[in-house]
Amino acid sequence: MKIRFFKYHGAGNDFILVDNRDHGLNHHQPALIQQLCHRRYGIGADGIMFLQEKEGYDFEMVYYNSDGKPSSMCGNGGRCIVAFANHLGLIKTETNFLAVDGPHYATISENGDWVSLQMIDVDTITENAEAYVLNTGSPHYVTPVIGLHQIDVFSEGQTIRNSESYAAQGINVNFVEDLGDHYFVRTYERGVEDETFACGTGVTAVALAMAKKKGISGQINTAISVKGGQLNVRFNYDGTRFSNIFLEGPAKYVFNGEIEFSTEAPSI
Repeated sequence: MKIRFFKYHGAGNDFILVDNRDHGLNHHQPALIQQLCHRRYGIGADGIMFLQEKEGYDFEMVYYNSDGKPSSMCGNGGRCIVAFANHLGLIKTETNFLAVDGPHYATISENGDWVSLQMIDVDTITENAEAYVLNTGSPHYVTPVIGLHQIDVFSEGQTIRNSESYAAQGINVNFVEDLGDHYFVRTYERGVEDETFACGTGVTAVALAMAKKKGISGQINTAISVKGGQLNVRFNYDGTRFSNIFLEGPAKYVFNGEIEFSTEAPSI
């Protein structure tokens, strides 16, 4: 069987996108997803998304991590699928679509490569020693550090992700360094089980957690750098609840093609 795919990235967080509006592809196949996302035996990506029709919305986003399992919300993936929908002619400058964590509103620039994606509201942040735990569509652990460039994010992130507290459900681990005019963030992602170049729900979690840590409220705009580029998070915080949260950044088309695969894809 052949499928046509498109490759996009959001600040280096890369994804395979498939137009599955006709529901012609049964994507509930973990081995197939693993094969397509594999960087040596497949196309290569942090995850894969299927754009599908959904009554009452412009489209539905169905997302899998590269481990083949259905995932919670992916912020950079959400921005990339908006750019993809624009490319397909489904939307112009704004959209309402459905993801696993509910409805999302987004806007896209006229040149089609900058997307502002509204995230879910957040009213609970739990402190864990010096770290913060919250859910921005996916669960996140945020820990402030110094000298982030030198930290072994893979080893330290893996240890926290597989600790007794989080092993069963998993958690994304974000290390953040305050550089004054912006934050530098590196993330170990569950489901990818590695450091990624960017994590959209992760930088969103960082922005909220650091506002709470610093006791800042009102309308807040937070610049964040990641290994793959620059992102921005803006939101309102009344001291208790975070609302009108927007994750903003690039959503870049890379290439497209066709791939032939067996409907009984082998495990890798």
